Amino acid sequence: MKRFVQALDKIQMIVGSIFLCIFFLVIILQIVTRHLGISIIWTEEVANYSFIWAILMGSSVMVNRREHFNFDFIQRKLTGAKGATLNIVIDLILVAFNIVIFLLGIQVVTEFWNYTWATIPEMKMGYIWIAIPIMAGTMIVYSLSHLMNHMKALKSGEVSS
Repeated sequence: MKRFVQALDKIQMIVGSIFLCIFFLVIILQIVTRHLGISIIWTEEVANYSFIWAILMGSSVMVNRREHFNFDFIQRKLTGAKGATLNIVIDLILVAFNIVIFLLGIQVVTEFWNYTWATIPEMKMGYIWIAIPIMAGTMIVYSLSHLMNHMKALKSGEVSS
């Protein structure tokens, strides 16, 4: 499981980085062409949608690395078995939340798949919205991996004080 999670993390980082580069390059193109008085109408949509993909892939990676935004006041106060138990509860909440997001994401993808971009009618909106269930699905995998690690540590008594 650990190797799978590491590979998934790496793939998401690469995909997120590619979309962030696309976002950056398209914004630069938009600035340059506007300065030259040329209007390229598709740049705004490409920038928006590449940014969405970059953010959603990055947020999944942050969940895996435990670097996402959280309120850790209580978590820092609890040590040992109590801290491990809190981590298990947090992981269970994340799994439940992301299952809901995954199911709603699938619903959004199926409902809006055939909608097209305003400036590039050949592109389907489904390619954008599919990032939601991908993000939620990988967050579920990451949270389950953390959950298994926390439960294993709690059972073996390897929790730190």
